[in-house]
Amino acid sequence: MSSARKILKLDRPFEMRRGGTLHGVEVAYETWGELSAARDNAILIFTGLSPSAHAASSIEDPSPGWWEDMIGPGRPIDTRRYFVICVNSLGSPFGSTSPASINPATGEPYRLTFPVLTVEDIARAGHEVVRAFGVTQLASVVGPSLGGMSVLAYCALFPNAARTVVSISASARSLPFAIALRSLQREIIRRDPLWKEGNYTPDAIPVCGMRLARKLGVITYRSAKEWALRFGRERASVERKPGDPFGIDFEIESYLEHHASKFTGQFDPNCYLYLSRAMDLFDLADHGGGSVAEALRRFTVERALVIGVETDLLFPIEQQEELAEGLRAGGRDVTFARLPSIQGHDSFLVDMDRFRPVIAEFFSG
Repeated sequence: MSSARKILKLDRPFEMRRGGTLHGVEVAYETWGELSAARDNAILIFTGLSPSAHAASSIEDPSPGWWEDMIGPGRPIDTRRYFVICVNSLGSPFGSTSPASINPATGEPYRLTFPVLTVEDIARAGHEVVRAFGVTQLASVVGPSLGGMSVLAYCALFPNAARTVVSISASARSLPFAIALRSLQREIIRRDPLWKEGNYTPDAIPVCGMRLARKLGVITYRSAKEWALRFGRERASVERKPGDPFGIDFEIESYLEHHASKFTGQFDPNCYLYLSRAMDLFDLADHGGGSVAEALRRFTVERALVIGVETDLLFPIEQQEELAEGLRAGGRDVTFARLPSIQGHDSFLVDMDRFRPVIAEFFSG
């Protein structure tokens, strides 16, 4: 099967925000729809922490994308009208330059020699793809979670580069609760003996650390209400292994085990560490003289859609309200959608019945 993924390779050094320079940077991306003659119908999508650029299926790659129900002909982000670009984040292992990539200066993987990664670096790498298409102003820049942070950084770094913005389950800065959770996830990975200060080999990655970090993540991505309705106290259907007195008893445990095992073989541990820390380091106030409100006031977009979920533990609804109020104070035309989804932070991936109408209405305007 052919791949829809394309690679932009930069022919100049890429200066990282917190120091260090990358050479020969590659940014993976996929596209859908056709760019208009005026180059004014492009939408840029940034992803959350773990997805690739494969947001939707295409002729080249018919496998379902992570936002399949949102992008395509007749869907909320309608590819009959818009040219859609989804970029794989700088630092992610799915095609873009990352800690798992080969350092051209040494011929070895970067590992922990990779410079400190920031959300601003991710936004700038996405902007390079936009520039490569000759687009001077996007119709919109869109992103959920880490992608939403990247959207905010994009608007702060590149005034007048987008007419509209869609921020989904994001925030201007991570709260202590979210930082604590991600810090623990990173420590779990680094405590695995196989991590070896980032110098693990492909055939001996820190599987245990990654599994546990992923389980903790999945727990926080959803809500207690959903777990209760979905699993209750249902017992696991598989028999416990002999000699394992503390094995899996409940179906919720089986669910976590399945997701952990699936994730472990797909995501590079060092990439996970870098992207996770980037979310913690991001602070939109850095672009507003120390004030989030001032940073949002400086945004130049004409319209904005801010979506929050009432059961989101990682990016509470109050943080979405802060974004909407700050953009409004700057004179932007803001739509704020407060959704009662029970799936927590992951709602934007699964509760399409609530998300589709809100996004479709915004882009039909």
